Amino acid sequence: MSVANVENPFGQVLVALVTPFTADGEVDWPSVEKHIDKVITDGADGIVVTGTTGETSTLTDPEKIKLVEVGVSVSGGRAKIITGGGSNETAHAMQLAQKSEKAGADGNMIVTPYYNKPTQAGILTHFRMIADATDLPVILYDIPGRTGVAIAYETFLRAAKHPNIIAVKDAKGDLAEVSRVLNQTDLMYFSGDDANVLPHLSIGASGLIGVTANIASGPYRTIIDAVNAGDLATATAAHKALEPLVRAVMTHVPGTVAAKYILHGLGRIGSPRVRLPLVGPEEWEAAQIENEIDLVKGIDSIDFTNFRPDRNAAAGGALPKIAGTTR
Repeated sequence: MSVANVENPFGQVLVALVTPFTADGEVDWPSVEKHIDKVITDGADGIVVTGTTGETSTLTDPEKIKLVEVGVSVSGGRAKIITGGGSNETAHAMQLAQKSEKAGADGNMIVTPYYNKPTQAGILTHFRMIADATDLPVILYDIPGRTGVAIAYETFLRAAKHPNIIAVKDAKGDLAEVSRVLNQTDLMYFSGDDANVLPHLSIGASGLIGVTANIASGPYRTIIDAVNAGDLATATAAHKALEPLVRAVMTHVPGTVAAKYILHGLGRIGSPRVRLPLVGPEEWEAAQIENEIDLVKGIDSIDFTNFRPDRNAAAGGALPKIAGTTR
């Protein structure tokens, strides 16, 4: 299985990193460092900080830039650090991209403008202006379920002509369109849907940007290495083993909430706290997550025998001292 014709500056196993918080909702910087080191050690070669999973909507700009700096420092060149927040205001997104570049980011993931619902012309202009603002290679993030607007096929064709726009994170799940764009452009694709990583790779995607990879970057490394070697059987076995864990993370509550709940239960982050309006799982949601975890078998790199989820610690959500959109 071949990858796209352009060199990949992002890595292949990319973690959509959670941002660990203290119980009162402030960034837990020691936990951030420990978590970044762990996912890289386990097999990640790219980290997307300040993305949706990193709770970008409720992070301050200084927190976003510090996450890039800390990522670069902890990585020490072992993994690429990509800034993933963006904004639904083009001018703000340009500013964040420039500050992230200065902080040492290796790439910029630009999400489709959300809430504004621009036309395709507006989306394309937004992408081009932000791509022009830095020398960073750009991943476009197509996630209509969160933004309200999809990137149209024709827009991909036009965006692909920009020298800095070289990849797409696809959370739309239209594999036929993915194939079409791969055929007609040099854009690389990254699976943005944990359940569909192997299907994406099987039609020519270059890698993944995963939430479940916060917990299990190792099995995704196995899948990527197997696909690169043309070993579908090994890739499929790892895909099957991950399936209940992916369901635990991605189906009952927002991925960030479940990932933090599970990471805390494994003792890998100090608190499962999220910032409002996100809240920890309700009792019945926590029970569903735990039932899925009980089905996880055959993932050597994770030991769930000492899984101790804390529903009380996860309950509710935090109000940080400084509002995220304060600039």
